[in-house]
Amino acid sequence: MERFIQFNDKKIDSFLFMQLSDLAKTLAKHSDWEVEFGFQSYVDFPNRKLYVSHFWDNRPKEEKENGLKSDVCLRAVGTLFHTDFSEVTAFLNKTKNISIPSFAKQLFTLAEDLRLEEICKKERPGTKKWFRIRRDVYRRYFYSQTNANLTRSVYTDALFSVIYLLLTSDSPLEDVPIIHEPIDRMMPWLRQTLPQFFDAASTKEVARITWMITEAFDDVLENDMLNTYFYLPEQSYNEEMGLTLEDLKRIDPLNNCDILDKEKCGDEDVHDQELPTWHRETSDMTKSFLRFELEQGSRTDLLGDGAREGEDGDQALAMVQGSARKSNRNDYRKLNAYEQKRESKQAGKGDRYGKDNRYAEAIFLFPTSPSSEQIAQYEQKKIDILPYQKKLKQMMEKTLEHKKTLPRTDLHFGRLHKKLLRLWTDEQPRLFYKKHQPSSRIDAVFTLLVDCSASMYDKMEETKRGIILFHEALKSLLVPHQIVGFWEDPNEATETKQPNYFQTVISFAQSHKKESGPAIMQLEAQEDNRDGFAIRIITEQLLKRPEKQKFLLVFSDGEPAAFGYEQNGIIDTHEAVLEARKHHIEVINVFLANGEIDEGQRETIRNIYGKHSIVVPNVEQLPDFLFPLLKKLLYKSL
Repeated sequence: MERFIQFNDKKIDSFLFMQLSDLAKTLAKHSDWEVEFGFQSYVDFPNRKLYVSHFWDNRPKEEKENGLKSDVCLRAVGTLFHTDFSEVTAFLNKTKNISIPSFAKQLFTLAEDLRLEEICKKERPGTKKWFRIRRDVYRRYFYSQTNANLTRSVYTDALFSVIYLLLTSDSPLEDVPIIHEPIDRMMPWLRQTLPQFFDAASTKEVARITWMITEAFDDVLENDMLNTYFYLPEQSYNEEMGLTLEDLKRIDPLNNCDILDKEKCGDEDVHDQELPTWHRETSDMTKSFLRFELEQGSRTDLLGDGAREGEDGDQALAMVQGSARKSNRNDYRKLNAYEQKRESKQAGKGDRYGKDNRYAEAIFLFPTSPSSEQIAQYEQKKIDILPYQKKLKQMMEKTLEHKKTLPRTDLHFGRLHKKLLRLWTDEQPRLFYKKHQPSSRIDAVFTLLVDCSASMYDKMEETKRGIILFHEALKSLLVPHQIVGFWEDPNEATETKQPNYFQTVISFAQSHKKESGPAIMQLEAQEDNRDGFAIRIITEQLLKRPEKQKFLLVFSDGEPAAFGYEQNGIIDTHEAVLEARKHHIEVINVFLANGEIDEGQRETIRNIYGKHSIVVPNVEQLPDFLFPLLKKLLYKSL
């Protein structure tokens, strides 16, 4: 089949991205901070995201990895804990009235990053290598930018490049090229002023020195900067500083709203006085210790019996609360204002299937009665896999028969027989026997989860052959199983709703029935695939099964791809696999290719499923790969 042209073949290294995500959560000391790639490195406070720069793309592996890690460290350790947001906001307001605002903001960001870099290296000595490589790469970059900007007569950008080289130079005698006559006259003063950045101990000091340099060059520079080398997100800081009490109130919908409609006029009793209360969803205790137990988040105007009577221990609690002292184990003075504010949505609420699937909705479909054409197709494919199925059944039956302990007598050990006459008549009497035991059975349950995304279009027919092999073999051995196809409809997906369809063509209840099977032919390639969500849904179903061994086989042909799922899909799927394995469910991936498999695809599958993955280079060979896998899993279940 003809391959489609892939215009954008830039792929994210999923393993490196998972490393960066774990690093961000560890350094930020909070699990809800996420990493994303952006044009420049910065912090998005409202959405709790740390952006790492595309500047490091297409660089050697060591430079790329260390550069991205330095971005994460600079934001998670530096910006979050050591930047004074009020000073940043004040500086941004100043830049609105000058002719070179971009120069001012980029110089401020550069100087603040250099200050934070020293803090990171001091608090985390293991990051010194990251920042050393970061500085070497940036110095080479700004050397080339200096020459390019001078060639194009972009003098403001050339000045900024020179400033970076002066601030990061190991020698005070760094050579400075001739830029432009008005700028060159200011260079001696600039050389004397820049070292003040090294003594800056706060964001306020950095802002003061930056403003002094900006004012000096405001009349000298004819144009503002053309390029953006360092980014200061104005909207992020303005929104962060603009949080009010209303922003922190609960905004998620209640389970019930039971307020009765009342007329505005009447004899209702109105009270304006507030009564402070405390319950488990209140962030801080008040002076009043009247407590209520919240039930399901219901809203009602009826008086209930949730009030708790006062106890003697309440006043004792008040005394303890009043005598609390600062802990010497955690210094919370370094926490910035944003980290000290409580979000309106608690972490973990609505994230039952992972934070990237909070708006995913599971819709279960069941097959229609198979048509005569589908039954004929099934019988034909069934004939193709019949040799595998018969061979597998014979092997398993022989194994089960071998494990079956038949009633035996005249043994050297076992239970003592009642007939002891041979003790005197035989030279070597055999007086023992073994009790009859029932035959062993396969105590296992299987779920075959089939990716029905559009990319499976040219592989679905051959995939069905492998699925039929599993179904017929398991059915003949009376092993319960189900076969489910999954996909997401992008036409219906929005930011707050992503319908995901699960088509159960063979259910656990039907798996033993003789007539089951032709419904497998109803599996067709559809649209997108949200693998992490699907694995979590099936995990819930398997956990309800009583069998000892639980297996989940995922048939797929590539990376997850769904609405807003491109970047975090690999990590979310990996986490879903880990969660299933923690519940003792063996998750195995069957990767279906159609030709040569590149190393990037292999690495992605390895990052998601680890060593528990089977790569099928040609989908026509699927039964040959599945036969030994099924044999191994069934033997394990005995």
